[in-house]
Amino acid sequence: MNWIFLIIAGLFEVAFAFCLGKAKFSSGNTALWWLTGFLISLIISMALLYKATQTLPIGTAYAVWTGIGAVGTVLLGIFIFKEPANFWRLFFLTTLIISLIGIKFVSD
Repeated sequence: MNWIFLIIAGLFEVAFAFCLGKAKFSSGNTALWWLTGFLISLIISMALLYKATQTLPIGTAYAVWTGIGAVGTVLLGIFIFKEPANFWRLFFLTTLIISLIGIKFVSD
């Protein structure tokens, strides 16, 4: 169950990065709403990460949480914010995903 909490925490990390990206291109009340979304996502992400670390090793949990956030944020950057998707960027993104799967399998 704590792996599920950890995955959801990672998805909320992606959400808070997305909110920061949207706030960057907004102003006034719109930016305030995106920053509010950032804070809410941040709190939920940290609470779920804390919950996951109650039974998972901290090194594993933190690495997976960060990895989910990194992969998700790069994909958001490519698909939503129109960032470049060149060969090397996708190659290293793939190696990161493989590494995260590896960490999961060698843990526990």
